[in-house]
Amino acid sequence: MLPQKWASVVLLLQLCSAGCGFCGKVLVWPVDMSHWLNIKNILEELAKKGHEVTVLTPAHTKLIDYKKPSPLNFEILHSEYQKESVEKAHEKFLDVILNVLPNLTPWQSTIKLNDVFLEITESVKTLCESAVYNQALMKKLQERNYDVMVIDPVMPCGELVAELLGVPFVLTLRVSMGGMKEKHCGKLPAPPSYVPVQMVGLTDRMTFLERVKNVMFSVLFDFRIRDYDIHFWDQFYSEALGRPTTLCETLGKAEIWLIRTYWDFEFPRPYLPNFEFVGGLHCKPAKPLPKEIEEFVQSSGKDGIVVFSLGSVIQNLTEEKGNLIASALAQIPQKVLWRYKGKKPATLGANTRLYDWLPQNDLLGHPKTKAFITHGGINGIYEAIYHGVPMVGVPMFADQPDNIAHMKAKGAAVEVNLYTMTSADLLHALRTVINNSSYKENAMKLSRIHHDQPMRPLDRAVFWIEFVMRHKGAKHLRPASHDLTWFQYHSLDVIGFLLACAASAIFLITKCCLFSCQKFGKTGKKKKRE
Repeated sequence: MLPQKWASVVLLLQLCSAGCGFCGKVLVWPVDMSHWLNIKNILEELAKKGHEVTVLTPAHTKLIDYKKPSPLNFEILHSEYQKESVEKAHEKFLDVILNVLPNLTPWQSTIKLNDVFLEITESVKTLCESAVYNQALMKKLQERNYDVMVIDPVMPCGELVAELLGVPFVLTLRVSMGGMKEKHCGKLPAPPSYVPVQMVGLTDRMTFLERVKNVMFSVLFDFRIRDYDIHFWDQFYSEALGRPTTLCETLGKAEIWLIRTYWDFEFPRPYLPNFEFVGGLHCKPAKPLPKEIEEFVQSSGKDGIVVFSLGSVIQNLTEEKGNLIASALAQIPQKVLWRYKGKKPATLGANTRLYDWLPQNDLLGHPKTKAFITHGGINGIYEAIYHGVPMVGVPMFADQPDNIAHMKAKGAAVEVNLYTMTSADLLHALRTVINNSSYKENAMKLSRIHHDQPMRPLDRAVFWIEFVMRHKGAKHLRPASHDLTWFQYHSLDVIGFLLACAASAIFLITKCCLFSCQKFGKTGKKKKRE
């Protein structure tokens, strides 16, 4: 009996270890708000598979709740005045979005947003210093021998921590400002003739004037926006590492770039082997709705419902704007579920209910949902794609105009301008999306493309993180362009050499011709005299 008992124990241990395959240690540098909601799915899946996951997080956050029971471990970063600076930066950001950007052109808006990011750089630096200059923390992290680091690169520092620890790292992002990090740090090819600059709202089918605009924005991002990296973080990274370096050089050492989109969303363009698409990794089948919400949804009858959310950042609007929107919503036959924390609009119709929070994915997956009014955040966009729901886009900042432009180009959305729209504009957009069947058909087409993949996006993200862990990196997927200078990358040295050769040849031929002409002239004159 004893051997049989021990055999059972050994078998049980083998089964447990088989579930993991290769269990390692994962360190994480996240970004709060909607970014956290996305990356959290990857981390929980890694933890479920037996990996030890540790998240480096500020003490004060909006959505990263490290006090709740979780399969994840949290290492808290305490930085001076961090809470006050975060609150101040958040208030300033909302003020710019709601009150400043409406009065600016797209070009001015881009520059203004960059200036806002520059203003919060000091608080981000303070947070970074609380990690990299905390000797006790860095020693503890070093002793744990992490196998990989997962980083959201929207805010700098994670890649610096990885470099100091000597840990291979994986980046996860939708897009950086103008796509600059992917283009310059990841060496991703971006021909401006058909690859639109990210966050500008263009498509891959551009007119001549749109291509002019695309090139101009490309130059703007290259030489104006990149100052954010060059003049501050390059110096900080060099000081922290004790050798000359740049933020871009450090980011360029990423083993894998996990891009939170897929071909249901993206326009075809060149990509590199170490860029992987994991768009919609957070999406899942709809669950039953809470009783009170389900009753309201069912009361809509054959007209169905409209889901309305502006995301986790913008949860209220000015009183005037709230009334304008409520007035439009009151004129449609559908019931509306609106995530809104502002003052109750005076024009709110009987068909509209306000909620502090909505089970968005479950509502979008409900058979009675006819349309989704969205700010264009990538998480909401993908939930709508997953469930095949057409959209009315109300983009405001960052990648949102770009996301809605993609959906418009694919025939699954109509766009309205939050700052200039009237009630009639929003009403017309809603009626178009709900009553014109082509929008639903196109949304369902994108949904079918999304579901027709060899493996789930979440499984793909986890696979590549584990791949980096197993192989101690993925250098074989990294292009040689990382080792070239900018003039070598663009073959300017070769072009210069060939031009010099051509110029030398032309010079020599010209000299020979002049010499021959002169000699012939002298010979001719001599013969004439004779």
